[in-house]
Amino acid sequence: MSDRSDLAGIEDADCTILHVDMDAFYVSVELLSRPELRGKAVIAGSPSGRSVVLSASYEARRFGVRSAMPMATAMRLCPHAVILEPHHHLYAEVSASVMKIFGTITPMVEQLSVDEAFLDVAGSIRRLGQPRAIGELIRTTIHRELGITASVGIASTKFVAKIASTRAKPDGLLLIPAARTVEYLHTLPVSALWGVGAKTQEVLARLGIRTVEDVANTPVPVLQRTLGATGVHVHQLAWGKDARPVTVSRQEKSIGAEETFASDVDDDDVLHAELLRLAHRTASRLRSAQLRTGGLSLKLRYADFTTLSRSRRLPEPTDSSHALYMAACQLLESVGARPLSVRLIGIRAERLEDGAGSSHQLTIDRQDDNWRLAEQALDRVSGKFGASMVMPARLLRPRTETRDGHPSSGPSTP
Repeated sequence: MSDRSDLAGIEDADCTILHVDMDAFYVSVELLSRPELRGKAVIAGSPSGRSVVLSASYEARRFGVRSAMPMATAMRLCPHAVILEPHHHLYAEVSASVMKIFGTITPMVEQLSVDEAFLDVAGSIRRLGQPRAIGELIRTTIHRELGITASVGIASTKFVAKIASTRAKPDGLLLIPAARTVEYLHTLPVSALWGVGAKTQEVLARLGIRTVEDVANTPVPVLQRTLGATGVHVHQLAWGKDARPVTVSRQEKSIGAEETFASDVDDDDVLHAELLRLAHRTASRLRSAQLRTGGLSLKLRYADFTTLSRSRRLPEPTDSSHALYMAACQLLESVGARPLSVRLIGIRAERLEDGAGSSHQLTIDRQDDNWRLAEQALDRVSGKFGASMVMPARLLRPRTETRDGHPSSGPSTP
């Protein structure tokens, strides 16, 4: 798809900041195995309970469906949409592949989430060409190698590059030349500025400020009185000023999962079963990212929203759900008598290290190897048929629901 602006065709070597954002990432990944659904309204998310939309195809978005919207609302807006259960391990695998492609372009990659990143390509121009050509190379490579599409924004600052990628969607590229940045920004509504949400828009509208140009022409003292310290920041953005460099992302410091119950829980069996499910989710993500964890933390939130946590080192780094589950149960036991029912429970793998090609400590008992082999087989089956098609037998007992619609139950042993 071509550029989305009359700025197309203008090159600017000073525009070395790229913001690359996958289009409807979670749905796009799901459609790799469901190509017959391309062009249809598709929503990724659980259809039950109080779950929310993880991602929606652009066909579904035409009906007003948006990410993080309650699923019940989305289904009312677009009743004919196809609902696909999420496969988080697949998202992690594709995300890793996307970031690997970015790494072939430049070492200056700042990952923002699983599906977007800033790139500084100043050091790549001599090797790969002008920024526009680099942006097109990224889009072509992602589509050819992964089968999904990406939108690219190119500018002289991170803020403007992010705006450009948003306006290039879906499947487009937009370059905002440095010399025309202010001109372009002043055509946009005030909502385009970072930090200006719905409430801030209302406050500014009472002052007659509705566009970025209005903000730029408002004295800073007025914005400060209205927005506090944010007023200076918003004014600078309105003039295209954003001095933040691309900061190379560090390796993810922790990986975890948590669930909020539809009804507060005081049953140990239910809590242990939820820990088992969370351990499998977390371990699967560790294995997909080729990481192992040397520590685990437990999070509990009671009915009155009081939250506590417990953590411990593990005997050896692991990516085994069985090991995570056993450690989580020990942490839960260490909490002692609980004063109230539990609203939320979660675990987080910490002290992460590279697990690619690493070995684990050998034991006389082969049970550890048996668990590891079983879980690797589980990954392969889940990757082919979906995580909901295979699970530990202990999780097949009658289920309760969590507040986000995920099932939970079963006894306390794997």
